[in-house]
Amino acid sequence: MTITSINPATNQTIETFTPLTKDETLDRVGQADKAYRTWRTTDFNERKQAILTFASQLRERQDEFAHLITVEMGKRISESHYEVEFCAEIAEFYANGAERFLADQPMTAVDANAYLHYEPLGVLMGVMPWNFPFYQVTRFAVPNIMAGNAVMVKHASNVPQCAEAIADLFEQSGIPTGVYTNLFIPSEFVEAIVSDSRVQGVSLTGSEKAGAAVAALAGKNLKRSVLELGGNDPFIVLEDAEIDKTVQAAVKGRMVNAGQSCVAAKRFIVVEAVADDFLEQFKEAMASMKMGDPLDEETTLAPLSTEAAAVHLHEQVQSSIDAGATVLLGGDRPDRDGAFFNPTILTGVTPDMPTYDQELFGPVATVYVVKDEEAAIELANDSSYGLGGSVYTTDVERGRRVAERVETGMVFLNQPTNSQAELPFGGIKNSGYGRELSHLGILEFVNKKLIHLGN
Repeated sequence: MTITSINPATNQTIETFTPLTKDETLDRVGQADKAYRTWRTTDFNERKQAILTFASQLRERQDEFAHLITVEMGKRISESHYEVEFCAEIAEFYANGAERFLADQPMTAVDANAYLHYEPLGVLMGVMPWNFPFYQVTRFAVPNIMAGNAVMVKHASNVPQCAEAIADLFEQSGIPTGVYTNLFIPSEFVEAIVSDSRVQGVSLTGSEKAGAAVAALAGKNLKRSVLELGGNDPFIVLEDAEIDKTVQAAVKGRMVNAGQSCVAAKRFIVVEAVADDFLEQFKEAMASMKMGDPLDEETTLAPLSTEAAAVHLHEQVQSSIDAGATVLLGGDRPDRDGAFFNPTILTGVTPDMPTYDQELFGPVATVYVVKDEEAAIELANDSSYGLGGSVYTTDVERGRRVAERVETGMVFLNQPTNSQAELPFGGIKNSGYGRELSHLGILEFVNKKLIHLGN
């Protein structure tokens, strides 16, 4: 087999890569384990300088990396620039904060002198997705490298150029060989890696199906795991929301990365008192999206990541239409080259329809009109997912009360769900478990050792 990079805006092949054999893959595990034995004893300042160099190089070469992201997976160029900058911010956050986050923690106990001491675990495996090809890897790798672990990454097969560029950048930043390893491997090799006794944990960001498989594998081998999976995020509009601003947030929240984000707003739950106004403005705004070349700054709607992704989304949408959903806008693909999909709004989606509790990964919004706040909360929680969500109201206290009742890992008031280096990111239910980013992110794969010094 080969690993192929294809420009989704044109569906033209860019480059192919030859994957490692199984023996070569296991050799890489041995190299990572050897590197870990030294890296775990390096002081924080040495780790810090390497990661700060990584951050500075991201900024200095931002145009190069942003262009690579856009050409390989189709993200709008402005969003690609933002992604590279965000990676630099994450790297600086952990470079400057890791020593503090991992400092010994005194424990309070009766007649005891004790503290928590944090230690790295060893070699970690990361299975990363394509939709944010630099950010997802940075979010996993940087905190764990700063903690003293060694990381191995199997990136998505449609972004091999990004995968190679990230690995090269870590090496050029002074990270020793083996501390970060890029793996061009087929998915079936993941089992051999996670089962290897030298590997101590696995993190996956991806689909619910992939997460379930990795979680089972990690459990079977008694390995720690962190999963960030799909989302079907509710976007709750209460009757006192500022509709103009809310519609702007709705378009931003749904259409970021052409709708290909786990935390993109997907289910728009609108109280009936403002539903007509919201729908009218939302339809107009969605219809005004300018489809085109993602390298063109004027483009507001980029292609999906692959032709297969566009075909799958069309099948999902059509299944709802066939089951009786109403198409308020779009619902199909444009007549042009590339993995494009028209901006789409569906209404009348009911629990018996296939897409009611599926994640629609693309520029498709489902809008539900409900009687009141209570009904909005009930519908928001009627999902197997629980990643993010947002609430729109001019009453902050009311918004806080609603947010506390929404069953997700994150809820934002009057703005779409987003990421910030200082804030934890993660979900519940079928959206996974564990937290990334913030100080919590660096604590997932460390040994929280109790040291008891006596009474």
